[in-house]
Amino acid sequence: MSGRPGRGANVAEFLGHRLGDGTAPAEAPPAPRRVPTGTDLTPLQRLEALCDPGSLRVIRSQVLSPALGPKAAPGDGVVAGLGSVDGRPVACFAEDQKLLGGSLGQRHADSIVRLLEMAGDARIPVVGFVASAGARLQEGLEALAGYGRIFAALTHLSGQVPLISVLCGTSAGGGAYAPALTDVTIMTRGSAMFLTGPGVVRDVTGEDVDAQDLGGVDVQERNGVCHMVAEDDAGAIDLAQQLLAILPSNSGEEPPRARPVPPPAFDPSAFVPDVPRKPYDVRDVAAAIVDGGHLLEIAPKWAPSVVCAFARIDGRSVGIVANQPKWMAGTLDAESAQKSARFVRWCHLFGVPLVVLVDTPGFMPGSEQESGAVIRHGAKLVHAFAEAEVPKITVVLRKAFGGAQIAMNSKALGATLVLAWPSAQIGVMGAEQAVGITGRREIAAAEDPVARKAELAAEYAAEHLSAAGAAQIGVVDEVIDPATTRDRLVWALSMLRRPTRGEHRARNVPL
Repeated sequence: MSGRPGRGANVAEFLGHRLGDGTAPAEAPPAPRRVPTGTDLTPLQRLEALCDPGSLRVIRSQVLSPALGPKAAPGDGVVAGLGSVDGRPVACFAEDQKLLGGSLGQRHADSIVRLLEMAGDARIPVVGFVASAGARLQEGLEALAGYGRIFAALTHLSGQVPLISVLCGTSAGGGAYAPALTDVTIMTRGSAMFLTGPGVVRDVTGEDVDAQDLGGVDVQERNGVCHMVAEDDAGAIDLAQQLLAILPSNSGEEPPRARPVPPPAFDPSAFVPDVPRKPYDVRDVAAAIVDGGHLLEIAPKWAPSVVCAFARIDGRSVGIVANQPKWMAGTLDAESAQKSARFVRWCHLFGVPLVVLVDTPGFMPGSEQESGAVIRHGAKLVHAFAEAEVPKITVVLRKAFGGAQIAMNSKALGATLVLAWPSAQIGVMGAEQAVGITGRREIAAAEDPVARKAELAAEYAAEHLSAAGAAQIGVVDEVIDPATTRDRLVWALSMLRRPTRGEHRARNVPL
């Protein structure tokens, strides 16, 4: 691997691999199948584009709603079927917003529930294209009960098979709750989801708001309801296919392995500034480690002080959890702990090994965080890492202090392997903060307090924070050359396998 890159074309090419600006890595996920960009697809076309050519078989296409009389249409506003993606079976459905706004009636609900039951029996993933105005008023409580049955079926499947929702229209009420019960929600530009629509909001509260400001992509990205965004149907289908390629068909299988592809040839430490407090984008470090430099990031605009992404290392699926120094210096807060905890649990349930890149000064202090239940959400992250029964490999890049050091997959929580770069600092708190407490009198009495504090901080760091010192007491398993990080991870992933578990009982619950 080469040394620190400059600012020339090679770096631009490297970042192109990560950001997907048209420079596709050698083992990039497949392009959307036969879907021209910007095309507005029908429900059936969405399923045909998702599945391998000729593999889709539709079920319940003739059912009719007796409540709609002459307005009834075959399929009752939903297309459901079974097919395959890259040769692996998948169950899928797509709602039709052109029939009474995609509202859900009893027969419509029956078709979705039946498909979910078949997916559970076959233990195969589910992809749902959702565009629903909610429960159909013409069918009253029977329609509302249909959503309850869908919720129950999704909950039963949670953690057993991958559940993917694609929002490709406007969804309200149960049409918003159902995607929230799945593992991941993809939204297309222009789509929206909310519990109550603008008209009801205006009548009840007097607030005048349109669908996009109420529950559009920008809103749902920031609050974590939406995990991934696509410009159109083609992009959404591509994202769904990428997720299916990374995840196993069910919790009892190993994640599929692909042909290994080396990352761009850069030392990952080349992207970490020498100045300890200078920010950088940890995604660049991750991309220098993973196959083809390709990251499939989850919820990038929610709680951005932590990055959660799927990737491959030596062809093996991995989940990346990384502090993001580009945002709040990589500090953990209530939302980033919540985001990380659910992602860790997701990887645990589907046997995806975890690679944790640590560079954090700690948890965010202050009354706002305490009132926002940072203790409760931080405990979820601790619980998730301690519970996870997959290989859990930590690499401390620059710093790991305080409770965040423990929470970010420490040895104490059961990390499978903890590595650290030589310049990393690991301890209770940063050196300046520590000597500000232990040496405050000496600093105050000094002729030059600033200089004396810097001297004491340097002494404290050398004695209490060094990676070598952490390795001596076993908190770190090995201090490694940053250029060998990927090689170490390849070795660890080949040696450390997921243990055999008993009967599956866990769910990927919303947090």
